[in-house]
Amino acid sequence: MRIKTGLGQDSHRFDVENNTKKLILGGVEFEGAPPLQGNSDADVVLHALCNAISGVTGVNILGAISDTLCLKHGIKDSRFYVQEALNYLKDWRLCHVSCSIECSTPKLTPKIPEMRTSLSELLGLETQDVGITATTGEGLTAVGRGEGIQVLCIVTAVNDV
Repeated sequence: MRIKTGLGQDSHRFDVENNTKKLILGGVEFEGAPPLQGNSDADVVLHALCNAISGVTGVNILGAISDTLCLKHGIKDSRFYVQEALNYLKDWRLCHVSCSIECSTPKLTPKIPEMRTSLSELLGLETQDVGITATTGEGLTAVGRGEGIQVLCIVTAVNDV
């Protein structure tokens, strides 16, 4: 058995002037919170996840591929970026995902079970194979002071060959 680990990071500023967009994190909508800036739905959790999968495959999804999907084809849902990233796994399969989310708002704890379910369904994993933690950052960074959200994600992939 071979094992690979991929690390992904992403961050987005809040778009406090946008009244039409929703805050989406891990495929879950957060009511009453400001949305994030970005061409797509700006789901920073799924973007960090894409980057982590890219760490396993060596194929960068965020950038040219996601821009083509978003700007040329009008695909705004970041779940499509993750699905595209998964296409490059070939003989590898994900067996574990862990995301650490830093933000001062919104409060994530009540929605973590729903986010874990959303990610497990998207990735074809059991919910116990998806970990999500949250921190406020204690105001030490721009994210901790409420300017946006930052996510670190690590994935573990195995090849049984």
